[in-house]
Amino acid sequence: MPSWTWYVARKNREHLAKDLKKLKRYGFEGVHLQGDDETMEQAVALAGELDLRIHRWYVTLMNGNKEILEEHPDWYVVSREGRSSAEYPPYVPYYKWLCPNHQGVIDHLEKKMREMASLAGLDGIHLDYIRFPDVILPRGLWKKYDIVQDREYPRYDYCYCDVCRSKFAAEHGVDPLDLPDPAADVAWRQFRYDSITRLVGRLAAVVREHGKKISAAVFPTPAIARKLVRQAWDHWDLDAVFPMMYHNFYEKKIAWLEEAVREGEEALRGRFPLYAGLFVPAILPQEMPDAVRYVAKGEAQGLCLFRYGSMNDKHWKHFLAQ
Repeated sequence: MPSWTWYVARKNREHLAKDLKKLKRYGFEGVHLQGDDETMEQAVALAGELDLRIHRWYVTLMNGNKEILEEHPDWYVVSREGRSSAEYPPYVPYYKWLCPNHQGVIDHLEKKMREMASLAGLDGIHLDYIRFPDVILPRGLWKKYDIVQDREYPRYDYCYCDVCRSKFAAEHGVDPLDLPDPAADVAWRQFRYDSITRLVGRLAAVVREHGKKISAAVFPTPAIARKLVRQAWDHWDLDAVFPMMYHNFYEKKIAWLEEAVREGEEALRGRFPLYAGLFVPAILPQEMPDAVRYVAKGEAQGLCLFRYGSMNDKHWKHFLAQ
C-alpha cells in the first residue's frame, strides 16, 4: 500500500540522508517534512536522487510568532466570551490561532505559500492546523485536560472577532453574538466551514501556480471534523488528504479505521486520494498488520504514519511483514 510519513527533520544531513534512504528502501512514496529552509533544500536534493516525494509540512493557522503577536494582535481568533486566543489561548499556552477571514492573515499565508512553493524540486505543500481551535476536544483527551465537553461552551467557540461578525452580518443580517443559540445555528456553522474551505482554495491556487501539489492533515472523518474543528474537508480543493485517524483519541479500537476510511471515501467520491493517518504510539508493534489491513479494507489510497520518530525496530518489523 502506498505509504507516507510525517517527519520532523534533523539538522544533521547524515541522519536525514539515512532516514530518507530507509524510507525509500521500505517502499515509501513520500514524506511530509518539517524543518527550516536549509534543511528543506537538503531534503529535496536527497529526495530527488531517491525519487521520493517531499511535501513541506506547514502549521497554518496556529501561530505564536512573537512578531505577529506584537504587530498584529487583531489577526487572532476571538471566543464567544470575547477573549482573543492571542492573550487567552484555550487548553494549552501555545494555542494561539489566526483568523481565516482577516485579510492580513490571508495575505500573510499566501506570501508564505509563494515563498515555500518556489523551492525547485519540492513536490508540494502540506497544510496542518488548517482549522479553528477545537470547540470540542476528542473524547479520549478529556481526562488529560480534566475537562468535560458535552456541548459547545463559549470559552472554546471561535471566531467572534469584528471581521467574522461583520462578514456574517453582511450575509445574514444578524450579528452572530445576537443569535438565540449560536451553537445550533446552521448558517453560522456553515459560515465557519466556508471560511476554512475558502482559505484552502486560495492557498491551493497559489501553490499550483508554482507547479506544486497541495495536501492537508485533517480530523478523521467529515462528520467529526465539522463537529470538532469546523473542517468540511470533503469539499476542499486538494490533491490529497491525510485524515488523522488516531483511534485512541476517540476511544475506538483499531477496527474503527475501516469505518473512518470508508466514511471519508464515500464523502469524497474519488475527487482526490485519501491516505489514512495512523497514530503509531497507540499501536502495538504486533498490531501494525491489523491497522494496515483495516485501512485497505476501507479502500484508502494509502496510509501515513505519525510519525517517523515513533517507529521502533519492532514496529518496522511488523509493518514490513504485513
